[in-house]
Amino acid sequence: NRYMRLYTLKIDGEEKLAVSLKKENQACLLKPLGYDFSDMNDLICRMTARQKTELKRLSEEEKGLPSVDLSSVKICAPVIHPRQDMVCLGINYDEHAKEAGRFSEEAFGGQRPYTIYFSKRVSRLTGTGDPIPSYAGLVDSLDYEAELGVIIGKDARGVKARDAKDYIFGYTVVNDVSARNLQTRHKQWYLGKSLDGFAPTGPCIVTADEIDDVQNLGIRCFVNGEKRQDSNTKYMIQNIADTIEDLSAGMTLQAGTIIATGTPAGVGMGMTPPAFLKPGDEVICEIDKIGRIVNIVK
Repeated sequence: NRYMRLYTLKIDGEEKLAVSLKKENQACLLKPLGYDFSDMNDLICRMTARQKTELKRLSEEEKGLPSVDLSSVKICAPVIHPRQDMVCLGINYDEHAKEAGRFSEEAFGGQRPYTIYFSKRVSRLTGTGDPIPSYAGLVDSLDYEAELGVIIGKDARGVKARDAKDYIFGYTVVNDVSARNLQTRHKQWYLGKSLDGFAPTGPCIVTADEIDDVQNLGIRCFVNGEKRQDSNTKYMIQNIADTIEDLSAGMTLQAGTIIATGTPAGVGMGMTPPAFLKPGDEVICEIDKIGRIVNIVK
């Protein structure tokens, strides 16, 4: 259960990087230890193999390090300002494909011989504990989507699937919040996926070397305590390595880029009748070995 986790914390109005410690719910700030990264993007781009090994050793320490209690500070999205829009996979689990088609055959039905890609416009990512805005008057079908987020560790162009793991920095949890009325009305999914606050992410990054098999992680979502999604990343239609090969064949994925790999079945639009989010609802998205993000609809 002990995996090295990297956090962006807000303490006394300042955003600070931290690494988890062996003691439950404790983390150590990096700057006082001489790691002078300006933010998580900077860390991803500049952290050396030696520094990574040092941090791994730190995270396994029992005592003797200055620590902060994670329950007493604000946990931000690990990458607050992505360098590029989030890249997303659509309809990447079979059972979700079926429920989406039932909701709207026009928008989600038909054959898909190739992977669906779209982007989420994100200038600032929200984290666990931040509200999900409901946009009364604009959105009448607010939905959740628990997803595994993949964070690119170095600029990737022309990468083959067999080498993809060398370009992955780590993994996080993403809630691909969606306005179904906007998503289906505009045909392109960009607007319905990109409203401010529609990409809660976190609570941390678990570095890629910490997870033996990323294609075998439990992924779940709860709404007001009711389990809505309960699946495993092994059920992805297109896996992560093939996705990186596909995308990087013609575009550069910059270090720090986040790829949201699709959601399993159990979203609100797939229920009979559809069960969309409303103000006051609590949404929890969690993935084994990474953690959970908790957000309240406002």
